[in-house]
Amino acid sequence: MSDRVIEIFDSTLRDGAQGEDISFSLEDKIKVAMALDKMGVSYIEAGNPGSNPKDMEFFKKMKEVKLKNSKLAAFGATRRFRTKVEEDTNIKSLLAAETDVIVIFGKAWDFQVKEILKTTLEENLSMIKDSISYIKSKNKEVIFDAEHFFDGYKENSDYALKVLITAKEAGADVVVLCDTNGGTLPSEVSEIAKEAVNTVGGRVGIHCHNDIGMAVANSITAVEAGACHIQGTFIGVGERCGNANLTVIIPTLQLKMGYEALPKEKIVELTKTAKYIAEISNIKLLDSMPYVGASAFAHKGGMHIDAICKKSNSYEHIKPEEVGNDRRFLISEVSGKSTILKEIQKVFPNITRDSEEVGKITNRLKELEYEGYKFEGAEGTVELLIRKTIGKYKPFFELKHFKTIGEQPWNTKEFTSTALINVIVDGKNKMTAAEGDGPVNALDKALREALECFYPQLREVRLVDYKVRVLDSESATGAKVRVLIESTDGIENWSTVGVSRDVVQASLIALVDSIEYKLLKDIEKKLKTYF
Repeated sequence: MSDRVIEIFDSTLRDGAQGEDISFSLEDKIKVAMALDKMGVSYIEAGNPGSNPKDMEFFKKMKEVKLKNSKLAAFGATRRFRTKVEEDTNIKSLLAAETDVIVIFGKAWDFQVKEILKTTLEENLSMIKDSISYIKSKNKEVIFDAEHFFDGYKENSDYALKVLITAKEAGADVVVLCDTNGGTLPSEVSEIAKEAVNTVGGRVGIHCHNDIGMAVANSITAVEAGACHIQGTFIGVGERCGNANLTVIIPTLQLKMGYEALPKEKIVELTKTAKYIAEISNIKLLDSMPYVGASAFAHKGGMHIDAICKKSNSYEHIKPEEVGNDRRFLISEVSGKSTILKEIQKVFPNITRDSEEVGKITNRLKELEYEGYKFEGAEGTVELLIRKTIGKYKPFFELKHFKTIGEQPWNTKEFTSTALINVIVDGKNKMTAAEGDGPVNALDKALREALECFYPQLREVRLVDYKVRVLDSESATGAKVRVLIESTDGIENWSTVGVSRDVVQASLIALVDSIEYKLLKDIEKKLKTYF
Protein backbone atom coordinates (compact mmCIF):
# COMPACT_ATOMS: atom_id res chain seq x y z
CA MET A 1 0.00 0.00 0.00
CA SER A 2 1.31 3.47 -0.93
CA ASP A 3 2.19 5.69 2.01
CA ARG A 4 -0.17 8.29 0.50
CA VAL A 5 -3.19 5.97 0.57
CA ILE A 6 -5.42 5.94 3.66
CA GLU A 7 -7.85 3.08 4.31
CA ILE A 8 -11.31 4.34 5.22
CA PHE A 9 -13.17 2.04 7.59
CA ASP A 10 -16.84 3.01 7.99
CA SER A 11 -18.68 1.89 11.13
CA THR A 12 -22.02 3.65 10.54
CA LEU A 13 -23.91 0.34 10.61
CA ARG A 14 -22.30 -0.83 13.83
CA ASP A 15 -20.89 1.97 16.01
CA GLY A 16 -23.14 4.56 14.36
CA ALA A 17 -26.23 2.47 15.05
CA GLN A 18 -25.51 2.90 18.78
CA GLY A 19 -26.30 6.61 18.49
CA GLU A 20 -29.41 7.92 20.21
CA ASP A 21 -32.59 7.84 18.07
CA ILE A 22 -30.94 5.76 15.33
CA SER A 23 -32.52 2.42 14.51
CA PHE A 24 -31.71 0.85 11.16
CA SER A 25 -34.07 -1.68 9.65
CA LEU A 26 -32.60 -4.55 7.67
CA GLU A 27 -33.46 -2.72 4.45
CA ASP A 28 -31.88 0.48 5.79
CA LYS A 29 -28.62 -1.34 6.50
CA ILE A 30 -28.46 -2.75 2.98
CA LYS A 31 -29.10 0.71 1.47
CA VAL A 32 -26.34 2.29 3.59
CA ALA A 33 -23.91 -0.50 2.71
CA MET A 34 -24.61 -0.03 -0.99
CA ALA A 35 -24.13 3.75 -0.72
CA LEU A 36 -20.80 3.31 1.10
CA ASP A 37 -19.64 0.75 -1.45
CA LYS A 38 -20.52 3.17 -4.25
CA MET A 39 -18.40 5.84 -2.56
CA GLY A 40 -15.47 3.42 -2.46
CA VAL A 41 -14.69 3.16 1.25
CA SER A 42 -12.20 0.39 2.03
CA TYR A 43 -14.20 -1.38 4.74
CA ILE A 44 -17.83 -1.46 5.89
CA GLU A 45 -18.25 -2.69 9.46
CA ALA A 46 -21.82 -3.89 9.45
CA GLY A 47 -22.61 -5.20 12.91
CA ASN A 48 -22.03 -7.79 15.59
CA PRO A 49 -23.54 -11.11 14.46
CA GLY A 50 -23.25 -12.51 17.96
CA SER A 51 -25.26 -9.72 19.58
CA ASN A 52 -28.60 -9.72 17.76
CA PRO A 53 -30.55 -11.65 15.09
CA LYS A 54 -30.95 -8.58 12.85
CA ASP A 55 -27.20 -8.35 12.28
CA MET A 56 -26.90 -12.04 11.48
CA GLU A 57 -29.83 -11.75 9.06
CA PHE A 58 -28.08 -8.79 7.43
CA PHE A 59 -24.93 -10.82 6.81
CA LYS A 60 -27.04 -13.58 5.27
CA LYS A 61 -28.74 -11.09 2.94
CA MET A 62 -25.45 -9.49 1.98
CA LYS A 63 -24.21 -12.81 0.58
CA GLU A 64 -26.60 -12.11 -2.30
CA VAL A 65 -25.16 -8.61 -2.82
CA LYS A 66 -21.91 -8.18 -4.69
CA LEU A 67 -19.91 -5.24 -3.36
CA LYS A 68 -17.71 -3.62 -6.00
CA ASN A 69 -15.31 -1.56 -3.92
CA SER A 70 -15.61 -2.34 -0.20
CA LYS A 71 -14.89 -5.27 2.07
CA LEU A 72 -17.63 -6.23 4.52
CA ALA A 73 -16.52 -6.75 8.12
CA ALA A 74 -18.17 -8.46 11.08
CA PHE A 75 -17.38 -7.19 14.59
CA GLY A 76 -17.07 -9.00 17.88
CA ALA A 77 -15.12 -9.56 21.09
CA THR A 78 -12.26 -11.88 21.83
CA ARG A 79 -13.08 -15.25 23.34
CA ARG A 80 -14.38 -15.18 26.88
CA PHE A 81 -11.98 -16.04 29.66
CA ARG A 82 -11.91 -19.69 30.71
CA THR A 83 -13.44 -20.61 27.35
CA LYS A 84 -11.74 -22.45 24.50
CA VAL A 85 -11.66 -20.28 21.42
CA GLU A 86 -13.20 -22.93 19.14
CA GLU A 87 -16.12 -23.32 21.60
CA ASP A 88 -16.78 -19.60 22.13
CA THR A 89 -20.26 -18.66 20.86
CA ASN A 90 -19.20 -15.15 19.82
CA ILE A 91 -16.28 -16.46 17.74
CA LYS A 92 -18.59 -19.01 16.14
CA SER A 93 -21.05 -16.24 15.21
CA LEU A 94 -18.28 -14.16 13.67
CA LEU A 95 -17.19 -17.05 11.46
CA ALA A 96 -20.81 -17.89 10.60
CA ALA A 97 -21.20 -14.39 9.11
CA GLU A 98 -18.81 -15.56 6.37
CA THR A 99 -17.25 -12.15 5.80
CA ASP A 100 -13.71 -11.90 4.45
CA VAL A 101 -12.83 -9.47 7.24
CA ILE A 102 -13.38 -9.86 10.98
CA VAL A 103 -12.84 -7.12 13.56
CA ILE A 104 -11.88 -8.35 17.00
CA PHE A 105 -11.77 -5.97 19.94
CA GLY A 106 -9.86 -6.59 23.15
CA LYS A 107 -9.00 -4.57 26.23
CA ALA A 108 -5.82 -2.47 26.21
CA TRP A 109 -6.41 -0.79 29.59
CA ASP A 110 -5.38 -2.76 32.65
CA PHE A 111 -8.16 -1.12 34.68
CA GLN A 112 -10.77 -2.51 32.25
CA VAL A 113 -9.19 -5.97 32.37
CA LYS A 114 -9.15 -6.20 36.14
CA GLU A 115 -12.31 -4.25 37.06
CA ILE A 116 -14.67 -4.90 34.12
CA LEU A 117 -13.60 -8.27 32.68
CA LYS A 118 -12.59 -9.45 36.17
CA THR A 119 -9.66 -11.46 34.88
CA THR A 120 -5.85 -11.28 34.90
CA LEU A 121 -3.65 -9.25 32.59
CA GLU A 122 -2.02 -12.44 31.26
CA GLU A 123 -5.37 -14.09 30.58
CA ASN A 124 -6.47 -11.00 28.61
CA LEU A 125 -3.37 -11.33 26.42
CA SER A 126 -4.14 -15.02 25.90
CA MET A 127 -7.73 -14.17 24.91
CA ILE A 128 -6.43 -11.74 22.29
CA LYS A 129 -3.77 -14.12 20.98
CA ASP A 130 -6.07 -17.17 20.81
CA SER A 131 -8.90 -15.29 19.09
CA ILE A 132 -6.76 -13.69 16.39
CA SER A 133 -4.71 -16.82 15.72
CA TYR A 134 -7.81 -18.99 15.41
CA ILE A 135 -9.62 -16.60 13.06
CA LYS A 136 -6.48 -16.17 10.95
CA SER A 137 -6.34 -19.98 10.62
CA LYS A 138 -9.71 -19.70 8.85
CA ASN A 139 -8.13 -17.49 6.13
CA LYS A 140 -9.72 -14.28 7.33
CA GLU A 141 -8.33 -10.75 7.31
CA VAL A 142 -8.25 -9.65 10.97
CA ILE A 143 -8.45 -6.09 12.23
CA PHE A 144 -7.74 -5.77 15.96
CA ASP A 145 -9.35 -2.87 17.84
CA ALA A 146 -7.34 -2.11 20.96
CA GLU A 147 -10.19 -0.80 23.09
CA HIS A 148 -9.37 2.05 25.51
CA PHE A 149 -5.81 2.10 24.15
CA PHE A 150 -5.04 5.76 24.92
CA ASP A 151 -6.45 5.65 28.46
CA GLY A 152 -4.60 2.39 28.99
CA TYR A 153 -1.34 3.82 27.68
CA LYS A 154 -1.56 6.82 30.02
CA GLU A 155 -1.94 4.55 33.05
CA ASN A 156 0.22 1.59 32.05
CA SER A 157 2.05 2.16 28.77
CA ASP A 158 4.00 -1.11 28.94
CA TYR A 159 0.83 -3.19 29.11
CA ALA A 160 -1.03 -1.20 26.43
CA LEU A 161 1.88 -1.65 24.02
CA LYS A 162 2.13 -5.33 24.97
CA VAL A 163 -1.51 -5.73 23.88
CA LEU A 164 -0.61 -4.33 20.44
CA ILE A 165 2.47 -6.54 20.14
CA THR A 166 0.46 -9.62 21.12
CA ALA A 167 -2.19 -8.87 18.49
CA LYS A 168 0.44 -8.26 15.82
CA GLU A 169 2.37 -11.44 16.61
CA ALA A 170 -0.90 -13.42 16.56
CA GLY A 171 -1.40 -12.34 12.94
CA ALA A 172 -3.56 -9.19 13.04
CA ASP A 173 -3.41 -7.44 9.67
CA VAL A 174 -4.27 -4.05 11.17
CA VAL A 175 -3.84 -2.92 14.77
CA VAL A 176 -6.19 -0.04 15.68
CA LEU A 177 -5.63 2.45 18.48
CA CYS A 178 -9.01 3.27 20.05
CA ASP A 179 -9.83 6.44 21.95
CA THR A 180 -12.94 4.74 23.28
CA ASN A 181 -13.86 7.34 25.90
CA GLY A 182 -13.18 10.16 23.44
CA GLY A 183 -11.27 12.28 25.95
CA THR A 184 -7.71 12.31 24.54
CA LEU A 185 -6.10 15.53 23.30
CA PRO A 186 -4.42 15.80 19.86
CA SER A 187 -1.03 16.43 21.48
CA GLU A 188 -1.40 13.15 23.40
CA VAL A 189 -2.54 11.26 20.30
CA SER A 190 0.48 12.56 18.38
CA GLU A 191 2.98 11.37 20.95
CA ILE A 192 1.32 8.05 21.78
CA ALA A 193 0.47 7.10 18.19
CA LYS A 194 4.06 7.70 17.08
CA GLU A 195 5.34 5.28 19.71
CA ALA A 196 2.68 2.71 18.81
CA VAL A 197 3.57 2.90 15.09
CA ASN A 198 7.26 2.55 15.86
CA THR A 199 6.59 -0.35 18.23
CA VAL A 200 4.41 -2.58 16.08
CA GLY A 201 5.11 -1.36 12.53
CA GLY A 202 2.91 -2.34 9.60
CA ARG A 203 -0.66 -1.09 9.26
CA VAL A 204 -1.79 0.91 12.29
CA GLY A 205 -5.27 2.42 12.56
CA ILE A 206 -7.09 5.03 14.63
CA HIS A 207 -10.63 4.90 16.08
CA CYS A 208 -11.81 8.07 17.84
CA HIS A 209 -14.93 9.15 19.67
CA ASN A 210 -15.99 12.78 19.89
CA ASP A 211 -16.64 13.36 23.59
CA ILE A 212 -14.50 16.51 23.72
CA GLY A 213 -15.03 17.46 20.09
CA MET A 214 -11.59 16.22 19.02
CA ALA A 215 -12.39 13.04 17.04
CA VAL A 216 -11.61 14.54 13.63
CA ALA A 217 -8.49 16.36 14.87
CA ASN A 218 -7.25 13.22 16.63
CA SER A 219 -7.79 11.10 13.51
CA ILE A 220 -5.84 13.54 11.33
CA THR A 221 -3.09 13.76 13.98
CA ALA A 222 -2.78 9.96 14.02
CA VAL A 223 -2.28 9.94 10.24
CA GLU A 224 0.49 12.52 10.65
CA ALA A 225 1.99 10.15 13.25
CA GLY A 226 2.01 7.24 10.78
CA ALA A 227 -1.47 5.65 10.90
CA CYS A 228 -2.80 4.50 7.52
CA HIS A 229 -6.27 3.27 8.53
CA ILE A 230 -9.05 5.52 9.88
CA GLN A 231 -12.25 4.29 11.49
CA GLY A 232 -15.31 6.49 11.83
CA THR A 233 -18.91 6.96 10.77
CA PHE A 234 -19.99 8.70 7.60
CA ILE A 235 -21.81 11.64 9.20
CA GLY A 236 -20.30 11.37 12.68
CA VAL A 237 -23.17 9.52 14.34
CA GLY A 238 -22.48 7.20 17.25
CA GLU A 239 -22.87 6.64 20.96
CA ARG A 240 -22.77 9.63 23.30
CA CYS A 241 -21.24 12.51 21.26
CA GLY A 242 -20.62 10.39 18.18
CA ASN A 243 -17.64 9.01 16.27
CA ALA A 244 -15.03 10.62 14.07
CA ASN A 245 -16.89 12.19 11.15
CA LEU A 246 -15.62 10.69 7.89
CA THR A 247 -17.30 13.37 5.75
CA VAL A 248 -14.91 15.85 7.38
CA ILE A 249 -11.86 13.58 7.55
CA ILE A 250 -11.98 12.32 3.95
CA PRO A 251 -11.94 15.68 2.13
CA THR A 252 -9.41 17.09 4.58
CA LEU A 253 -7.03 14.22 3.87
CA GLN A 254 -7.64 14.29 0.14
CA LEU A 255 -8.03 17.98 -0.68
CA LYS A 256 -5.77 19.50 1.98
CA MET A 257 -3.07 16.91 2.65
CA GLY A 258 -2.61 15.06 -0.62
CA TYR A 259 -3.65 11.60 0.58
CA GLU A 260 -5.95 9.29 -1.34
CA ALA A 261 -8.84 8.30 0.92
CA LEU A 262 -11.45 7.66 -1.78
CA PRO A 263 -11.24 7.28 -5.56
CA LYS A 264 -10.73 10.83 -6.88
CA GLU A 265 -13.97 10.86 -8.86
CA LYS A 266 -16.01 10.02 -5.75
CA ILE A 267 -15.24 13.12 -3.65
CA VAL A 268 -17.81 15.13 -5.64
CA GLU A 269 -20.51 12.73 -4.39
CA LEU A 270 -19.71 13.41 -0.73
CA THR A 271 -22.56 15.84 -0.01
CA LYS A 272 -25.18 13.79 -1.84
CA THR A 273 -24.15 10.62 0.01
CA ALA A 274 -24.10 12.39 3.38
CA LYS A 275 -27.67 13.63 2.81
CA TYR A 276 -28.77 10.18 1.67
CA ILE A 277 -27.35 8.44 4.75
CA ALA A 278 -28.83 11.12 7.04
CA GLU A 279 -32.22 10.54 5.42
CA ILE A 280 -32.00 6.76 5.96
CA SER A 281 -30.84 7.37 9.54
CA ASN A 282 -33.91 9.59 10.05
CA ILE A 283 -31.81 12.48 11.32
CA LYS A 284 -31.30 16.02 10.04
CA LEU A 285 -27.86 16.67 8.63
CA LEU A 286 -26.50 19.63 10.60
CA ASP A 287 -26.42 22.80 8.49
CA SER A 288 -23.12 23.71 10.14
CA MET A 289 -21.37 20.45 9.25
CA PRO A 290 -18.09 21.20 7.42
CA TYR A 291 -17.95 20.45 3.69
CA VAL A 292 -21.43 18.89 3.35
CA GLY A 293 -23.74 21.03 5.51
CA ALA A 294 -26.19 23.50 3.97
CA SER A 295 -24.33 26.40 5.62
CA ALA A 296 -20.82 25.22 4.75
CA PHE A 297 -20.68 27.62 1.79
CA ALA A 298 -23.47 30.04 2.78
CA HIS A 299 -22.74 33.78 2.84
CA LYS A 300 -24.81 36.53 4.42
CA GLY A 301 -22.73 39.69 4.85
CA GLY A 302 -22.90 42.06 1.87
CA MET A 303 -19.14 42.69 1.78
CA HIS A 304 -18.42 38.97 2.00
CA ILE A 305 -20.76 38.24 -0.88
CA ASP A 306 -19.26 40.99 -2.99
CA ALA A 307 -15.79 39.55 -2.37
CA ILE A 308 -16.93 36.00 -3.14
CA CYS A 309 -18.38 37.15 -6.46
CA LYS A 310 -14.97 38.55 -7.37
CA LYS A 311 -12.74 35.78 -5.98
CA SER A 312 -14.30 32.71 -4.37
CA ASN A 313 -11.24 31.96 -2.24
CA SER A 314 -11.68 35.28 -0.42
CA TYR A 315 -14.13 33.59 1.98
CA GLU A 316 -14.09 29.91 0.96
CA HIS A 317 -11.30 27.44 1.70
CA ILE A 318 -12.29 25.19 -1.24
CA LYS A 319 -14.78 25.40 -4.10
CA PRO A 320 -18.11 23.89 -2.95
CA GLU A 321 -18.46 21.80 -6.11
CA GLU A 322 -15.32 19.84 -5.15
CA VAL A 323 -17.42 18.04 -2.53
CA GLY A 324 -20.71 18.27 -4.40
CA ASN A 325 -22.10 21.15 -2.33
CA ASP A 326 -23.51 24.51 -3.44
CA ARG A 327 -22.68 28.12 -2.69
CA ARG A 328 -25.61 30.01 -1.14
CA PHE A 329 -26.18 33.74 -0.73
CA LEU A 330 -28.58 34.36 2.15
CA ILE A 331 -31.29 36.98 1.74
CA SER A 332 -31.55 39.07 4.91
CA GLU A 333 -31.63 42.60 6.25
CA VAL A 334 -27.86 42.87 5.71
CA SER A 335 -28.00 41.68 2.11
CA GLY A 336 -26.86 44.06 -0.60
CA LYS A 337 -28.37 44.51 -4.04
CA SER A 338 -25.76 42.15 -5.49
CA THR A 339 -27.04 39.35 -3.22
CA ILE A 340 -30.60 39.71 -4.47
CA LEU A 341 -29.36 39.94 -8.07
CA LYS A 342 -27.47 36.67 -7.65
CA GLU A 343 -30.64 34.95 -6.44
CA ILE A 344 -32.61 36.38 -9.36
CA GLN A 345 -29.96 35.25 -11.86
CA LYS A 346 -30.22 31.66 -10.61
CA VAL A 347 -33.74 31.70 -12.05
CA PHE A 348 -33.44 34.33 -14.79
CA PRO A 349 -29.74 34.61 -15.81
CA ASN A 350 -30.42 37.37 -18.38
CA ILE A 351 -31.62 39.91 -15.81
CA THR A 352 -28.98 42.55 -15.09
CA ARG A 353 -28.33 44.86 -12.14
CA ASP A 354 -30.10 47.77 -13.87
CA SER A 355 -33.21 45.80 -14.83
CA GLU A 356 -36.57 47.04 -13.55
CA GLU A 357 -37.28 43.57 -12.12
CA VAL A 358 -34.42 43.88 -9.60
CA GLY A 359 -36.02 46.95 -8.03
CA LYS A 360 -39.47 45.31 -7.92
CA ILE A 361 -38.19 42.18 -6.22
CA THR A 362 -36.00 44.14 -3.77
CA ASN A 363 -38.97 46.30 -2.75
CA ARG A 364 -41.24 43.27 -2.36
CA LEU A 365 -38.67 41.49 -0.18
CA LYS A 366 -38.35 44.55 2.03
CA GLU A 367 -42.16 44.87 2.33
CA LEU A 368 -42.44 41.27 3.45
CA GLU A 369 -39.50 41.63 5.86
CA TYR A 370 -41.36 44.55 7.46
CA GLU A 371 -44.36 42.23 7.89
CA GLY A 372 -42.16 39.71 9.72
CA TYR A 373 -40.81 37.48 6.98
CA LYS A 374 -37.22 36.33 7.19
CA PHE A 375 -35.81 34.83 4.00
CA GLU A 376 -32.48 33.62 5.32
CA GLY A 377 -32.53 29.86 4.87
CA ALA A 378 -35.86 29.89 2.99
CA GLU A 379 -34.63 29.63 -0.59
CA GLY A 380 -37.79 27.88 -1.75
CA THR A 381 -39.98 30.84 -0.80
CA VAL A 382 -37.45 33.30 -2.26
CA GLU A 383 -37.50 31.63 -5.68
CA LEU A 384 -41.30 31.50 -5.73
CA LEU A 385 -41.47 35.17 -4.70
CA ILE A 386 -39.06 36.15 -7.50
CA ARG A 387 -41.16 34.36 -10.10
CA LYS A 388 -44.45 35.73 -8.78
CA THR A 389 -43.20 39.32 -8.54
CA ILE A 390 -42.16 39.51 -12.19
CA GLY A 391 -45.18 37.56 -13.43
CA LYS A 392 -43.33 34.40 -14.46
CA TYR A 393 -45.24 31.89 -12.40
CA LYS A 394 -48.36 29.80 -12.83
CA PRO A 395 -49.63 28.03 -9.68
CA PHE A 396 -50.00 24.26 -9.78
CA PHE A 397 -53.15 24.39 -7.67
CA GLU A 398 -55.52 26.82 -5.98
CA LEU A 399 -56.31 26.49 -2.29
CA LYS A 400 -59.97 27.46 -1.83
CA HIS A 401 -60.42 27.00 1.90
CA PHE A 402 -59.31 24.98 4.91
CA LYS A 403 -60.66 24.12 8.34
CA THR A 404 -59.07 22.46 11.37
CA ILE A 405 -60.89 20.84 14.28
CA GLY A 406 -59.21 19.81 17.52
CA GLU A 407 -60.58 17.08 19.77
CA GLN A 408 -59.53 15.82 23.19
CA PRO A 409 -61.70 13.20 24.90
CA TRP A 410 -62.34 14.02 28.54
CA ASN A 411 -59.92 12.53 31.10
CA THR A 412 -57.39 11.38 28.50
CA LYS A 413 -54.08 12.76 27.33
CA GLU A 414 -54.76 11.98 23.68
CA PHE A 415 -55.27 14.98 21.41
CA THR A 416 -56.10 14.64 17.73
CA SER A 417 -56.87 17.16 15.02
CA THR A 418 -58.80 16.87 11.80
CA ALA A 419 -58.16 19.10 8.80
CA LEU A 420 -60.41 19.75 5.81
CA ILE A 421 -58.79 21.05 2.62
CA ASN A 422 -60.43 22.17 -0.63
CA VAL A 423 -58.16 22.59 -3.69
CA ILE A 424 -58.70 23.11 -7.42
CA VAL A 425 -56.33 21.63 -10.01
CA ASP A 426 -56.99 22.28 -13.72
CA GLY A 427 -60.60 23.16 -12.92
CA LYS A 428 -61.18 20.00 -10.90
CA ASN A 429 -62.35 20.44 -7.33
CA LYS A 430 -60.93 18.12 -4.65
CA MET A 431 -61.87 18.08 -0.97
CA THR A 432 -59.98 15.93 1.51
CA ALA A 433 -60.03 15.34 5.25
CA ALA A 434 -57.16 13.91 7.29
CA GLU A 435 -56.44 13.28 10.95
CA GLY A 436 -53.09 14.11 12.53
CA ASP A 437 -51.16 14.80 15.71
CA GLY A 438 -52.14 18.45 15.95
CA PRO A 439 -53.58 20.84 13.36
CA VAL A 440 -50.39 21.38 11.36
CA ASN A 441 -49.74 17.67 10.94
CA ALA A 442 -53.39 17.16 9.92
CA LEU A 443 -53.17 20.01 7.38
CA ASP A 444 -49.95 18.63 5.94
CA LYS A 445 -51.55 15.20 5.47
CA ALA A 446 -54.79 16.60 4.04
CA LEU A 447 -53.06 18.91 1.57
CA ARG A 448 -50.76 16.24 0.20
CA GLU A 449 -53.56 13.68 0.07
CA ALA A 450 -55.70 16.12 -1.94
CA LEU A 451 -52.90 16.73 -4.43
CA GLU A 452 -51.31 13.28 -4.73
CA CYS A 453 -53.89 12.05 -7.24
CA PHE A 454 -52.81 14.92 -9.52
CA TYR A 455 -49.11 14.91 -8.57
CA PRO A 456 -48.03 11.39 -7.45
CA GLN A 457 -44.45 12.57 -6.79
CA LEU A 458 -45.69 14.31 -3.63
CA ARG A 459 -45.80 10.89 -1.95
CA GLU A 460 -42.00 11.22 -1.67
CA VAL A 461 -42.19 14.52 0.23
CA ARG A 462 -42.11 14.84 4.01
CA LEU A 463 -41.23 17.46 6.63
CA VAL A 464 -37.86 17.13 8.35
CA ASP A 465 -37.88 20.31 10.42
CA TYR A 466 -40.49 22.77 11.76
CA LYS A 467 -39.66 25.99 13.61
CA VAL A 468 -42.01 28.62 15.08
CA ARG A 469 -40.87 32.08 16.17
CA VAL A 470 -43.08 34.63 17.95
CA LEU A 471 -42.33 38.02 16.37
CA ASP A 472 -43.91 40.51 18.78
CA SER A 473 -44.24 38.85 22.15
CA GLU A 474 -45.73 42.03 23.71
CA SER A 475 -48.93 41.33 21.76
CA ALA A 476 -49.38 38.13 23.79
CA THR A 477 -51.78 35.71 22.14
CA GLY A 478 -52.36 38.17 19.26
CA ALA A 479 -48.69 38.13 18.25
CA LYS A 480 -47.49 37.41 14.75
CA VAL A 481 -45.60 34.16 14.28
CA ARG A 482 -43.11 33.07 11.66
CA VAL A 483 -43.01 29.40 10.66
CA LEU A 484 -39.99 27.98 8.86
CA ILE A 485 -40.24 24.43 7.55
CA GLU A 486 -37.72 22.18 5.86
CA SER A 487 -38.94 19.49 3.47
CA THR A 488 -37.28 16.63 1.63
CA ASP A 489 -38.04 14.18 -1.15
CA GLY A 490 -35.25 11.88 0.03
CA ILE A 491 -32.73 13.42 -2.37
CA GLU A 492 -32.95 17.20 -1.99
CA ASN A 493 -33.94 19.42 0.94
CA TRP A 494 -35.57 22.85 0.69
CA SER A 495 -37.00 25.42 3.11
CA THR A 496 -40.01 27.73 3.00
CA VAL A 497 -41.48 30.34 5.34
CA GLY A 498 -44.92 31.71 6.30
CA VAL A 499 -46.02 34.57 8.56
CA SER A 500 -49.43 35.23 10.16
CA ARG A 501 -51.11 36.05 13.46
CA ASP A 502 -52.43 32.48 13.31
CA VAL A 503 -49.81 29.74 13.68
CA VAL A 504 -51.93 27.31 11.65
CA GLN A 505 -52.25 29.76 8.76
CA ALA A 506 -48.53 30.60 8.88
CA SER A 507 -47.78 26.88 8.75
CA LEU A 508 -50.11 26.38 5.80
CA ILE A 509 -48.49 29.25 3.86
CA ALA A 510 -45.11 27.56 4.32
CA LEU A 511 -46.57 24.13 3.42
CA VAL A 512 -48.16 25.44 0.22
CA ASP A 513 -44.86 27.05 -0.83
CA SER A 514 -43.03 23.81 -0.06
CA ILE A 515 -45.28 21.78 -2.35
CA GLU A 516 -45.28 24.44 -5.10
CA TYR A 517 -41.47 24.51 -5.00
CA LYS A 518 -41.21 20.72 -5.26
CA LEU A 519 -43.56 20.63 -8.28
CA LEU A 520 -41.67 23.49 -9.94
CA LYS A 521 -38.32 21.73 -9.55
CA ASP A 522 -39.75 18.51 -10.97
CA ILE A 523 -40.92 20.38 -14.08
CA GLU A 524 -37.48 21.96 -14.48
CA LYS A 525 -35.76 18.58 -14.23
CA LYS A 526 -38.04 17.13 -16.91
CA LEU A 527 -37.34 20.07 -19.23
CA LYS A 528 -33.57 19.69 -18.74
CA THR A 529 -33.81 15.98 -19.49
CA TYR A 530 -35.93 16.64 -22.59
CA PHE A 531 -33.63 19.29 -24.00
